[in-house]
Amino acid sequence: MITTIKGDITGLDFDIIVNAANNHLLPGAGVCGAIFAKAGKELEKECQKIGYVKTGDAIMTQAYDLPCRKIIHTPGPIYSGSDQDEECLSACYWNSLCLAYDLLIQEKRERLSIAFPCISTGIYGYPHKEACQIAVKTVYQLMNEYPEARKIDVLFVCYLQQDYELYKEELSHYAFRR
Repeated sequence: MITTIKGDITGLDFDIIVNAANNHLLPGAGVCGAIFAKAGKELEKECQKIGYVKTGDAIMTQAYDLPCRKIIHTPGPIYSGSDQDEECLSACYWNSLCLAYDLLIQEKRERLSIAFPCISTGIYGYPHKEACQIAVKTVYQLMNEYPEARKIDVLFVCYLQQDYELYKEELSHYAFRR
């Protein structure tokens, strides 16, 4: 299942939430700051040990004081208008889903849930509509290429009403190919 809600990602009791991180995995603004604030100091300590994550890559940590089980941190691109922006943003979703799938297999689970924020649309300046299209397209592409990944329930969590409307509209255009 792939769906969207308007809400606060830090309150979700999901298997995994995704952090729209910065490269140095430091507490930041927006969703990143909210995740670090609610997770507690232990998350900051774990992230300091990791140190640096390349744009588009993803790593997983514990969730500490958050209701979810794990956090996947993925640094999105700072928008410049280049083709590389789209590649990097798409990689954020793709690599995060790959980590989620690895966890599903490791734990021999039937299903797993993951919640994504709107990556790079805050202070990184990615246009909301383009970012939404890339996110939805990437998730569906991965699940069409790897049907086993459909055991992952994906939720796009939108803090802003405008993003929620964009995701509802974009999701209405997609369905799995049989």
